[in-house]
Amino acid sequence: MPRIQGVDIPTDKPAYISLSYLYGIGQHTAIQICEQLDLDPRVKAGEIGEEGISQINNLLDKSYTIEGALRRQVAGDISRLKEIGCYRGIRHRRGLPVRGQRTQTNARTRKGGKKTVAGKKGVKDMRH
Repeated sequence: MPRIQGVDIPTDKPAYISLSYLYGIGQHTAIQICEQLDLDPRVKAGEIGEEGISQINNLLDKSYTIEGALRRQVAGDISRLKEIGCYRGIRHRRGLPVRGQRTQTNARTRKGGKKTVAGKKGVKDMRH
């Protein structure tokens, strides 16, 4: 398995798919990287060779923010929003959706599992 920026990428997949295993690089950016280095994006990542991998590493160092540096940057941005107390920061702090999604239903990814509230009784129980 070739290592690029400290990440093992799969050898049996095309180069542009394998490059997208790096945090901060999607398929579009991976294809752009292959075009800049005159690599065929469809060639298997295991067939690139040491020279191609070193070219990719050099280009990523110079031109892109990926992996650990990008994670730190995103975490810093979120902590800044929390510190200044803006709406988005408050939503991050409370673990609620940040980008305007509804919360009465369908926010389970951000809010976690359902929390059942005890003590709610139906209308039929109230009559007796």
